Amino acid sequence: MKNIYEVIKRPILTEKSTILKDTANKIVFEVDRRANKLEIKQAVEKIFKVKVLAVHTINVKGKVKRFKNLLGKRSDWKKAIVTLKPGEKMPFLEGA
Repeated sequence: MKNIYEVIKRPILTEKSTILKDTANKIVFEVDRRANKLEIKQAVEKIFKVKVLAVHTINVKGKVKRFKNLLGKRSDWKKAIVTLKPGEKMPFLEGA
């Protein structure tokens, strides 16, 4: 990966990820499937100006879905759970 802005696609804001953020200071992102943990760590630190303690990645397989007689498949994607150092916060995820 050359460009750090291509590594992180979007934050995942679900009920489970919000609980992780509040209790364990972990943020969940959808990332590029080719990105490794070091690239994800560097991208998060540079873009959001926070210190990262650890990165865990998960390859999520797309589900097979049916619409009438047609079968289709959702895309596979990669999820990264980023643990921030104690005291670090991401201002865009905090309430107003």
